[in-house]
Amino acid sequence: MDTFEREALSKVPAITLGFWIIKILATTFGETAGDTVSMTLNLGYLVGTAIFASLLVALVWLQIRARAFHPLVYWSTIIASTTAGTTLADFATRSLGIGYPGGSLLLLGLVLASLFVWYRRLGTVSVATVHEPRAEIFYWLTITFSQTLGTALGDWLADGPLGYLGAAGVFGAALAVLALLYFKSSVSHIALFWAAFILTRPLGATVGDFLDKPVAQGGLEFSRPLASTVLIIAIIALIIILPQRAGSAAQKSAVA
Repeated sequence: MDTFEREALSKVPAITLGFWIIKILATTFGETAGDTVSMTLNLGYLVGTAIFASLLVALVWLQIRARAFHPLVYWSTIIASTTAGTTLADFATRSLGIGYPGGSLLLLGLVLASLFVWYRRLGTVSVATVHEPRAEIFYWLTITFSQTLGTALGDWLADGPLGYLGAAGVFGAALAVLALLYFKSSVSHIALFWAAFILTRPLGATVGDFLDKPVAQGGLEFSRPLASTVLIIAIIALIIILPQRAGSAAQKSAVA
């Protein structure tokens, strides 16, 4: 592989159906694992956030130091961002007392600000260009904000009359609309990617809550540690089974 090809390779995976399947499972795991630490172990949202944020920083550092795409490192970082997003969103919406609307608006502002600064600094927010430290930092910062926003949105909608399954259905339908727009319209694929990335998080959050919340609250009341164990096994199996390849500049047209 020559220098140009190495530089063209992204350190994030190609955007395929397998990517989205693993991403949704990772966000569901993030909800059950985050709740396990903050609620089942009773460590609280702030301590849980500190634990997962520390892990996230360490994994992002490994990602930046890596010279190529490593599936296990990448997906471990995604999982750390989604578990940190769970506890951070709960801390913002509950412990800070700003509620789901206030937390969602605050986090949406952070996502948009991150994308804006990223675009102004590098001229694009396409994931196909994530192969150098500045782009990687913006990428992971935006992802962490989006995971946190997705948690707040999921909790907000599920806390209403729709419940967990109804909210999951709404987010699933929204993702289906985005997929239709991707294949049938001229809407920016970069915008659609980030919209889908954000919406997979509340989908996973509501499914995760459905699995572990009490029956009286509309859940199945599964053990959080057990649900988390089953989900992480499924994620690891899919990472091994499904083709994992780095995105590249050649894929830019698919996400631009």
